[in-house]
Amino acid sequence: MTAPTVSQRPRRQVVLLRPVPGNSAIHRLWAGTKLLMVAAIGILMTFYPGWVPIGAVAVLVLVAARIARIPRGVLPSVPGWLWFLVLLGGLTATFAGGSPVLDFGSVEVGLGGLFNFLRITALSIVLLGLGAMVSWTTNVAEIAPAVAKLGRPLRALRIPVDEWAVALALALRAFPMLIDEFRVLYAARRLRPRDVASTRRGRFRNAWLELIDLLAAAVVVALRRADEMGDAITARGGAGQISASPSGPRAIDWWALAIVIVVCGTALALELTILGTSAVTS
Repeated sequence: MTAPTVSQRPRRQVVLLRPVPGNSAIHRLWAGTKLLMVAAIGILMTFYPGWVPIGAVAVLVLVAARIARIPRGVLPSVPGWLWFLVLLGGLTATFAGGSPVLDFGSVEVGLGGLFNFLRITALSIVLLGLGAMVSWTTNVAEIAPAVAKLGRPLRALRIPVDEWAVALALALRAFPMLIDEFRVLYAARRLRPRDVASTRRGRFRNAWLELIDLLAAAVVVALRRADEMGDAITARGGAGQISASPSGPRAIDWWALAIVIVVCGTALALELTILGTSAVTS
Protein backbone atom coordinates (compact mmCIF):
# COMPACT_ATOMS: atom_id res chain seq x y z
CA MET A 1 0.00 0.00 0.00
CA THR A 2 1.27 3.42 -0.87
CA ALA A 3 1.40 6.12 1.76
CA PRO A 4 -1.20 8.84 1.35
CA THR A 5 0.16 12.01 -0.11
CA VAL A 6 -0.03 15.13 2.01
CA SER A 7 -1.47 18.05 0.09
CA GLN A 8 0.46 21.26 0.33
CA ARG A 9 -1.22 24.30 1.80
CA PRO A 10 -1.88 26.90 -0.87
CA ARG A 11 0.30 29.96 -0.65
CA ARG A 12 -1.40 33.18 0.37
CA GLN A 13 -1.08 35.85 -2.29
CA VAL A 14 -0.23 39.48 -1.64
CA VAL A 15 -3.38 41.49 -0.87
CA LEU A 16 -2.71 45.12 -1.75
CA LEU A 17 -4.81 48.03 -2.99
CA ARG A 18 -7.89 46.24 -1.68
CA PRO A 19 -9.22 47.55 1.63
CA VAL A 20 -10.12 45.10 4.36
CA PRO A 21 -13.80 45.60 5.32
CA GLY A 22 -14.27 47.38 8.61
CA ASN A 23 -15.47 50.51 10.35
CA SER A 24 -12.67 51.12 12.80
CA ALA A 25 -11.04 54.43 13.70
CA ILE A 26 -8.21 53.69 11.26
CA HIS A 27 -10.69 53.10 8.44
CA ARG A 28 -12.45 56.40 9.20
CA LEU A 29 -9.27 58.46 8.94
CA TRP A 30 -9.04 60.80 5.97
CA ALA A 31 -6.84 59.44 3.19
CA GLY A 32 -4.81 62.66 3.19
CA THR A 33 -4.00 62.17 6.87
CA LYS A 34 -2.63 58.71 6.16
CA LEU A 35 -0.55 60.04 3.27
CA LEU A 36 0.86 62.78 5.48
CA MET A 37 1.73 60.22 8.16
CA VAL A 38 3.50 58.00 5.65
CA ALA A 39 5.42 60.98 4.24
CA ALA A 40 6.48 62.19 7.69
CA ILE A 41 7.56 58.72 8.82
CA GLY A 42 9.39 58.18 5.55
CA ILE A 43 11.35 61.40 6.04
CA LEU A 44 12.16 60.40 9.62
CA MET A 45 13.36 56.97 8.54
CA THR A 46 15.45 58.48 5.76
CA PHE A 47 17.49 60.79 7.97
CA TYR A 48 17.42 58.82 11.26
CA PRO A 49 17.16 55.07 10.52
CA GLY A 50 18.05 54.05 14.06
CA TRP A 51 16.69 51.21 16.14
CA VAL A 52 14.56 53.50 18.31
CA PRO A 53 12.64 55.15 15.43
CA ILE A 54 12.25 51.77 13.74
CA GLY A 55 10.84 50.27 16.93
CA ALA A 56 8.50 53.22 17.47
CA VAL A 57 7.11 53.01 13.94
CA ALA A 58 6.74 49.23 14.27
CA VAL A 59 4.69 49.74 17.44
CA LEU A 60 2.51 52.28 15.64
CA VAL A 61 1.90 49.85 12.77
CA LEU A 62 1.04 46.98 15.12
CA VAL A 63 -1.30 49.10 17.22
CA ALA A 64 -3.00 50.42 14.08
CA ALA A 65 -3.41 46.87 12.75
CA ARG A 66 -4.93 45.84 16.09
CA ILE A 67 -7.36 48.76 16.08
CA ALA A 68 -8.32 48.15 12.44
CA ARG A 69 -8.78 44.39 13.13
CA ILE A 70 -6.58 43.35 10.23
CA PRO A 71 -6.77 39.52 9.99
CA ARG A 72 -3.65 37.42 9.66
CA GLY A 73 -4.96 35.96 6.41
CA VAL A 74 -4.04 39.12 4.50
CA LEU A 75 -0.35 38.52 5.20
CA PRO A 76 1.33 36.77 2.26
CA SER A 77 3.23 33.52 2.58
CA VAL A 78 6.98 34.03 2.65
CA PRO A 79 8.67 31.73 0.08
CA GLY A 80 11.61 29.63 1.14
CA TRP A 81 14.01 31.25 -1.32
CA LEU A 82 13.43 34.62 0.35
CA TRP A 83 14.49 33.24 3.73
CA PHE A 84 17.57 31.79 2.05
CA LEU A 85 18.45 35.19 0.57
CA VAL A 86 18.04 36.85 3.96
CA LEU A 87 20.32 34.29 5.62
CA LEU A 88 22.84 34.63 2.82
CA GLY A 89 22.76 38.42 3.12
CA GLY A 90 23.26 38.24 6.87
CA LEU A 91 26.20 35.85 6.45
CA THR A 92 27.93 38.01 3.88
CA ALA A 93 27.28 41.17 5.93
CA THR A 94 29.01 39.55 8.91
CA PHE A 95 32.25 39.48 6.93
CA ALA A 96 32.29 43.30 6.98
CA GLY A 97 33.18 43.20 10.68
CA GLY A 98 32.92 46.20 12.96
CA SER A 99 32.00 46.68 16.59
CA PRO A 100 30.79 44.97 18.70
CA VAL A 101 33.38 42.20 18.51
CA LEU A 102 32.96 38.73 19.99
CA ASP A 103 36.01 36.74 21.05
CA PHE A 104 36.00 32.98 20.48
CA GLY A 105 39.40 32.05 21.74
CA SER A 106 41.83 33.20 19.10
CA VAL A 107 39.06 34.18 16.67
CA GLU A 108 37.39 37.57 16.73
CA VAL A 109 34.05 38.07 14.96
CA GLY A 110 32.79 41.60 14.36
CA LEU A 111 29.01 41.91 14.37
CA GLY A 112 28.77 45.49 13.12
CA GLY A 113 27.99 44.50 9.54
CA LEU A 114 25.39 41.96 10.69
CA PHE A 115 23.67 44.53 12.92
CA ASN A 116 23.55 47.02 10.04
CA PHE A 117 22.02 44.36 7.79
CA LEU A 118 19.41 43.50 10.44
CA ARG A 119 18.61 47.19 10.90
CA ILE A 120 18.11 47.71 7.16
CA THR A 121 15.97 44.55 6.97
CA ALA A 122 13.83 45.69 9.90
CA LEU A 123 13.48 49.12 8.31
CA SER A 124 12.29 47.57 5.04
CA ILE A 125 9.75 45.38 6.82
CA VAL A 126 8.39 48.31 8.84
CA LEU A 127 8.02 50.52 5.76
CA LEU A 128 6.31 47.71 3.86
CA GLY A 129 3.95 47.20 6.78
CA LEU A 130 3.22 50.93 6.89
CA GLY A 131 2.32 51.00 3.21
CA ALA A 132 0.25 47.85 3.57
CA MET A 133 -1.73 49.39 6.45
CA VAL A 134 -2.65 52.35 4.26
CA SER A 135 -3.68 49.96 1.49
CA TRP A 136 -5.76 47.75 3.78
CA THR A 137 -7.66 50.59 5.45
CA THR A 138 -8.13 53.10 2.61
CA ASN A 139 -10.54 52.98 -0.28
CA VAL A 140 -8.84 53.65 -3.61
CA ALA A 141 -11.55 56.18 -4.52
CA GLU A 142 -10.49 58.38 -1.58
CA ILE A 143 -6.89 58.76 -2.75
CA ALA A 144 -7.47 61.14 -5.68
CA PRO A 145 -9.55 63.75 -3.75
CA ALA A 146 -7.00 63.65 -0.92
CA VAL A 147 -4.06 64.19 -3.27
CA ALA A 148 -5.91 67.03 -5.01
CA LYS A 149 -6.65 68.73 -1.69
CA LEU A 150 -3.12 68.32 -0.35
CA GLY A 151 -1.66 69.65 -3.60
CA ARG A 152 -3.93 72.69 -3.74
CA PRO A 153 -1.09 75.15 -2.85
CA LEU A 154 0.83 73.91 -5.89
CA ARG A 155 -1.86 75.17 -8.24
CA ALA A 156 -0.45 78.68 -7.83
CA LEU A 157 2.66 77.40 -9.63
CA ARG A 158 0.47 76.12 -12.50
CA ILE A 159 1.19 72.49 -11.60
CA PRO A 160 -1.58 70.16 -12.87
CA VAL A 161 -2.43 68.68 -9.49
CA ASP A 162 -5.90 67.47 -10.49
CA GLU A 163 -4.53 65.64 -13.54
CA TRP A 164 -1.86 63.99 -11.40
CA ALA A 165 -4.48 62.93 -8.87
CA VAL A 166 -6.67 61.44 -11.60
CA ALA A 167 -3.72 59.55 -13.11
CA LEU A 168 -2.79 58.20 -9.67
CA ALA A 169 -6.36 57.10 -8.97
CA LEU A 170 -6.67 55.32 -12.32
CA ALA A 171 -3.34 53.56 -11.82
CA LEU A 172 -4.34 52.37 -8.34
CA ARG A 173 -7.67 51.09 -9.63
CA ALA A 174 -6.22 49.35 -12.67
CA PHE A 175 -3.28 47.69 -10.93
CA PRO A 176 -5.14 44.91 -9.01
CA MET A 177 -7.51 44.41 -11.94
CA LEU A 178 -4.65 43.85 -14.37
CA ILE A 179 -2.91 41.49 -11.93
CA ASP A 180 -6.01 39.29 -11.87
CA GLU A 181 -6.22 39.37 -15.67
CA PHE A 182 -2.57 38.38 -16.03
CA ARG A 183 -3.05 35.47 -13.62
CA VAL A 184 -5.97 34.21 -15.67
CA LEU A 185 -3.93 34.56 -18.88
CA TYR A 186 -1.01 32.68 -17.38
CA ALA A 187 -3.25 29.88 -16.08
CA ALA A 188 -4.98 29.57 -19.47
CA ARG A 189 -1.61 29.48 -21.20
CA ARG A 190 -0.39 26.64 -18.98
CA LEU A 191 -3.46 24.57 -19.89
CA ARG A 192 -2.63 24.69 -23.58
CA PRO A 193 -0.65 21.74 -24.99
CA ARG A 194 3.01 22.46 -25.62
CA ASP A 195 5.30 21.32 -28.36
CA VAL A 196 8.06 19.23 -26.84
CA ALA A 197 11.36 20.12 -28.49
CA SER A 198 14.22 17.65 -28.56
CA THR A 199 17.03 20.21 -28.79
CA ARG A 200 18.07 23.05 -26.52
CA ARG A 201 17.60 25.53 -29.35
CA GLY A 202 14.06 24.32 -29.90
CA ARG A 203 13.20 24.64 -26.21
CA PHE A 204 14.62 28.16 -26.16
CA ARG A 205 12.59 29.06 -29.24
CA ASN A 206 9.38 27.67 -27.70
CA ALA A 207 9.95 29.63 -24.48
CA TRP A 208 10.61 32.82 -26.46
CA LEU A 209 7.45 32.37 -28.55
CA GLU A 210 5.41 31.69 -25.41
CA LEU A 211 6.71 34.89 -23.83
CA ILE A 212 5.78 36.88 -26.94
CA ASP A 213 2.28 35.40 -26.95
CA LEU A 214 1.79 36.26 -23.27
CA LEU A 215 2.97 39.83 -23.79
CA ALA A 216 0.68 40.28 -26.80
CA ALA A 217 -2.29 38.91 -24.87
CA ALA A 218 -1.45 41.14 -21.89
CA VAL A 219 -1.37 44.24 -24.10
CA VAL A 220 -4.73 43.33 -25.63
CA VAL A 221 -6.29 42.78 -22.20
CA ALA A 222 -4.88 46.07 -20.89
CA LEU A 223 -6.27 47.97 -23.89
CA ARG A 224 -9.66 46.34 -23.49
CA ARG A 225 -9.78 47.20 -19.79
CA ALA A 226 -8.69 50.76 -20.53
CA ASP A 227 -11.49 51.15 -23.07
CA GLU A 228 -14.06 49.82 -20.60
CA MET A 229 -12.77 52.11 -17.86
CA GLY A 230 -12.87 55.11 -20.20
CA ASP A 231 -16.50 54.39 -21.09
CA ALA A 232 -17.38 54.06 -17.40
CA ILE A 233 -15.66 57.35 -16.52
CA THR A 234 -17.41 59.16 -19.39
CA ALA A 235 -20.78 57.81 -18.27
CA ARG A 236 -20.17 59.12 -14.74
CA GLY A 237 -19.34 62.67 -15.78
CA GLY A 238 -15.71 62.63 -16.91
CA ALA A 239 -12.32 62.31 -15.26
CA GLY A 240 -12.76 65.55 -13.33
CA GLN A 241 -15.30 63.91 -11.04
CA ILE A 242 -12.65 61.53 -9.71
CA SER A 243 -10.74 64.25 -7.87
CA ALA A 244 -13.72 66.52 -7.20
CA SER A 245 -15.27 64.52 -4.37
CA PRO A 246 -15.48 66.53 -1.13
CA SER A 247 -12.99 65.33 1.48
CA GLY A 248 -11.06 66.78 4.36
CA PRO A 249 -9.74 66.12 7.86
CA ARG A 250 -11.94 65.77 10.91
CA ALA A 251 -11.30 65.79 14.64
CA ILE A 252 -10.11 62.18 14.64
CA ASP A 253 -7.50 63.05 12.02
CA TRP A 254 -5.96 65.79 14.17
CA TRP A 255 -5.77 63.38 17.12
CA ALA A 256 -4.09 60.76 14.95
CA LEU A 257 -1.56 63.28 13.64
CA ALA A 258 -0.82 64.44 17.17
CA ILE A 259 -0.20 60.87 18.35
CA VAL A 260 2.14 60.15 15.44
CA ILE A 261 4.05 63.41 15.99
CA VAL A 262 4.46 62.72 19.72
CA VAL A 263 5.60 59.13 19.21
CA CYS A 264 8.02 59.96 16.39
CA GLY A 265 9.33 63.04 18.22
CA THR A 266 9.94 61.06 21.40
CA ALA A 267 11.71 58.31 19.46
CA LEU A 268 13.87 60.87 17.66
CA ALA A 269 14.77 62.60 20.93
CA LEU A 270 15.76 59.30 22.53
CA GLU A 271 17.79 58.35 19.47
CA LEU A 272 19.70 61.64 19.47
CA THR A 273 20.29 61.84 23.23
CA ILE A 274 20.16 58.96 25.67
CA LEU A 275 19.96 55.77 23.62
CA GLY A 276 21.97 57.13 20.70
CA THR A 277 24.81 58.23 23.00
CA SER A 278 24.89 54.89 24.81
CA ALA A 279 24.99 53.01 21.50
CA VAL A 280 27.95 55.09 20.28
CA THR A 281 29.91 54.69 23.52
CA SER A 282 29.35 50.93 23.60
